[in-house]
Amino acid sequence: MQTTATPLAAAPAQAQIQSQNQAHATALLRVSLGIMALAHGLLKVFVFTVPGTVGFFESLGLPPFIAYLTILAEVGGGLALVLGIYTRWVSLALVPILLGAAWAHAGNGWVFSNPGGGWEYPVFWAIALLVQAGLGSGSFVVSRRFA
Repeated sequence: MQTTATPLAAAPAQAQIQSQNQAHATALLRVSLGIMALAHGLLKVFVFTVPGTVGFFESLGLPPFIAYLTILAEVGGGLALVLGIYTRWVSLALVPILLGAAWAHAGNGWVFSNPGGGWEYPVFWAIALLVQAGLGSGSFVVSRRFA
């Protein structure tokens, strides 16, 4: 006797595949956001240098400690996102950093390719971090306990 799979029998397998795909896509977003944050933090350390970054923040009228906090947030937060550690909280903690970047670039117009960079990229990045906070860690985390 030949049996054929009914749509109802195939549904659980399809749901499992869809769930795995969603977890992997969530992880891809998380790792991408983490790499971008880490790259921006390390850019401030190795290219602009810490004193240069502090000077830039001071030129904006910000106290110097904000530059140090920003570097720490970008490097530490980037690593945490890549590893999947406290993803929701780290994503939310990075949003004010990006809104500050949007504020710093607001006078340069919308498009980030404008001289001095516009506010488009940091605002999009902040929204992506909010999405990540809503989605959680996804797959490929160091420990589910800290995800």
